[in-house]
Amino acid sequence: MQEQSPIRVFIAASTPMLRAGLRALLASEPIDIVAQGMVLADAAARDDIDVIVVADETLLVDAARVTADEGRLSILVLAEDDQAMSMLRRLPLNGWGVVSPEASRAELRAAVQAVAQGFAVLPSSLAGELLTQRAAASLAEPLTEPLTSREREVLQLLSQGLSNKLIARALNISEHTVKFHVSSLFTKLNASSRTDAVSRGARQGLITL
Repeated sequence: MQEQSPIRVFIAASTPMLRAGLRALLASEPIDIVAQGMVLADAAARDDIDVIVVADETLLVDAARVTADEGRLSILVLAEDDQAMSMLRRLPLNGWGVVSPEASRAELRAAVQAVAQGFAVLPSSLAGELLTQRAAASLAEPLTEPLTSREREVLQLLSQGLSNKLIARALNISEHTVKFHVSSLFTKLNASSRTDAVSRGARQGLITL
């Protein structure tokens, strides 16, 4: 059986005690705590991170800067309300999630692994609210601009879970060009993540899952 690749995690928390607590809860295979800091900006210059675990939603003030390289990172936030969810949905993330600050070790670890794979993780109360919003949006949210044939190809490959590098190889284009197409897909589909773009594309019949 193929060994699972480590999930490289950066912990963002304002106090040493919070950082130590999260490290103690998370540090075990396949999760590898590679660094930690007081703010998200401490992770901005690093390219060895898959998931940022944020101890407090107020630290999301630097999120746009950290996620400039769209679709590469996932963020998991410990929060109680939907404010963090609203912020994360607007960011170009691979995956994202919100869990209770009281979440157990098993819940935290499961959430980290899920967002690393491109999923959205929410408490049941927030998930119900989001589904209601999506149901309403799907009834009255046509594309303002149609996808190009290349964008459809990129979207189909996104649905297969391919990274930008693998998409570039499959289409014989540069990784930079793939990033441009993914960014355009996010805009045209009004998507907040790669997973969201695939979901919206499938709902509108643009791709086959």
